[in-house]
Amino acid sequence: MLLRQMKYFAAVVDCNSFTEAAERCYISQSAISQQIRSLEKELGVELIHRSNRKFTLTAAGEYFYAHSKSILGQVEDLTRETKQLGADQERRLRIGYLRCYSGLELHEAIAAFSQLYPEAAISIVNGTHEELYDLLRFGGVDLVLNDQRRAFSDLYVNFELMQCGCYAELSLHNPLSKQETVSLEDLKRIPCILIASREQRNAEQEYYQNTLGFGGSYLFADNLEEGRLLVVSNRGFLPIESVGTLPPAGSAVCRLPIFRNGQQLTRNYCAFWRKERSGYYVEEFAELLRNLLHQASR
Repeated sequence: MLLRQMKYFAAVVDCNSFTEAAERCYISQSAISQQIRSLEKELGVELIHRSNRKFTLTAAGEYFYAHSKSILGQVEDLTRETKQLGADQERRLRIGYLRCYSGLELHEAIAAFSQLYPEAAISIVNGTHEELYDLLRFGGVDLVLNDQRRAFSDLYVNFELMQCGCYAELSLHNPLSKQETVSLEDLKRIPCILIASREQRNAEQEYYQNTLGFGGSYLFADNLEEGRLLVVSNRGFLPIESVGTLPPAGSAVCRLPIFRNGQQLTRNYCAFWRKERSGYYVEEFAELLRNLLHQASR
């Protein structure tokens, strides 16, 4: 049974006329009559008793009409709500950023984007690299600001933002704070503080230890503020990437560039989004953020 046939039948009953129903449905009278007969044939019952130019509903027709109106109303509601949901999705931007991120340009980009596109609802979430990757994979966010840890995938737009230098935040009470730079070898003697949820601690430690070469022991903090409190209390050092303009380190903390093999350690930061989710808002925000980051680095 076609939903269209149900609609034609309800129109005939509402208008009490095949002619008026045909005009309402933008088809010919013969076509709507044929559709009603096809519906009756499929149901195996007579819905309309025809007599000359008039008709009446059979008992089956009365029953079918009442329930058809209810179903058609539900279909209209479903259609309207689905379209509204789609429109809402088109007018939103869901951003994920690293929990250890402390640059200022992300805030500036969000403020500038909101001013340019006030109709777009922005939601923001933070996480570790792997948490953001999972959110992106499973549709929890539209775009993430993340460090590159894998080869670029063809499933995503890999929008490179900048190469940024790595720094260590240290307590002024730490002897290393007297130096102008610190090496990975220097830092092996004090604990490395990582920002990670309990579930992601092993993954974060493995990356910093095996890929970046940070030796020694590790401490963990749930957020950036907690990590910096550990630094102030001289419990260890906090690795920070200069993704744009960093806020001042504070009166009790110094920030020193980390060197490896005679050169400052750098990381590649990107905005990632799935290719099928590419759209005006996502692309505009990524470009806006990159422009702000590049302006800050001049």
